[in-house]
Amino acid sequence: MAIDFRLTAHQRELQLQSRKFAREVLSPALAAESLSTAEQRFAATRPAYEAMIAAGFLRKCIPLSAGGENAGLIDTAIMVEELYAVNAGVTLTLIGTVLGLLPLLIGGTQEQRGRLLPPFLKQTGAPLAGFCATEPGGSANAGSPPPGEGVRTTATLRGGRWIIEGRKSWVSSATGWDRKGADILTVLCRTDPDAPPERSISILAVERPVSGLVFERAIDAVGHRAHLLPEFSLKGASVPEDHVLGSVGGGLSLTAACFTGAAALVGVFAVALMRAAFEFALGFARSETRGGIHPIIEHQAVGYALADAKTAIEAARCLCWRACQAVDLQSASAPELAIEAKVHGSETAVRVLTDLMRVVGVESYDHALPLGRLLQDALALPLFGGGNIGVRRRQLHALLKQPGYDPLMTSGEVEV
Repeated sequence: MAIDFRLTAHQRELQLQSRKFAREVLSPALAAESLSTAEQRFAATRPAYEAMIAAGFLRKCIPLSAGGENAGLIDTAIMVEELYAVNAGVTLTLIGTVLGLLPLLIGGTQEQRGRLLPPFLKQTGAPLAGFCATEPGGSANAGSPPPGEGVRTTATLRGGRWIIEGRKSWVSSATGWDRKGADILTVLCRTDPDAPPERSISILAVERPVSGLVFERAIDAVGHRAHLLPEFSLKGASVPEDHVLGSVGGGLSLTAACFTGAAALVGVFAVALMRAAFEFALGFARSETRGGIHPIIEHQAVGYALADAKTAIEAARCLCWRACQAVDLQSASAPELAIEAKVHGSETAVRVLTDLMRVVGVESYDHALPLGRLLQDALALPLFGGGNIGVRRRQLHALLKQPGYDPLMTSGEVEV
């Protein structure tokens, strides 16, 4: 395959369709962020999310092989950049639902997919899914066996049913629109306390209404103000024995497979926020004199800051697309590139947004301008989807330590 960054006609149409939808539907929905409580803000986004479902954006994230319309992660990246640049919160509700479905899409049987996926393939309603991996106290050491922390939520098999006990947090939309749970929760559990980590943890599919789900609180997050991030308990939640996704004890490897593509998309989130901030700062610099004679873009310091920001955006986007391509091709370099896209993109976004705020000046600290909101959203990117310090750099470090690691693999793969 030749190196080619041109979009296909289909991808260009997807880009323009997403851009138009974001401008017409997602931009007005930002008003939800001004409401008082996290749950009120989330509820106010439901019409926009329903419009997103009706427009087929969830179907566009589900693979063709599962009945959706998605041909690959690059298409998802193109679409997500347009949506997230305008409204990060509602877009994260969509992508959080996709992440919640990934254990089913990757590890589920044909019977499980046929039974659980149909509500997410329809272009009606407001279906939600959540991947319940993170727990209060942190989950960076998910594989750590007792007496370490590891995965503390347990699932015990009794009479042909798994009984789940534990607490989860930071799971997008997990408690649903009404505290009775998302339509599907994919729950990471310890199913064998005596087995080594690679055989002790499983993922169970839990359908709504979730028995034993106890809402504790909605986290009042710094950014993504209209996105629901609950903390909740599962007390005696019960699912049939055949609701294991993948193999019993294979939860860690399935989780890693799910989060590879998700890491690349976090890098895309970063590109989207930087792009939105740059567009505003560029317009500001072209039109504002700040008491001088000429627009401030004529000043060398401002021009250089804008040039550096645009360079960072383009470099991050290229790395993200390269990572998405590697995931689509199931390349051996995909895990490395996805981690690098996530770490580089997320940390670059925080720096670039701060630099652009300095270009605009103190008025950027006013919520009447978008830069403060964009920075608040960007602050989450180095932390979630696998924190850069606790998870992602450690994963990259482990790759580099492998005896057979080839540092040129990411630049020298050939199509066969």
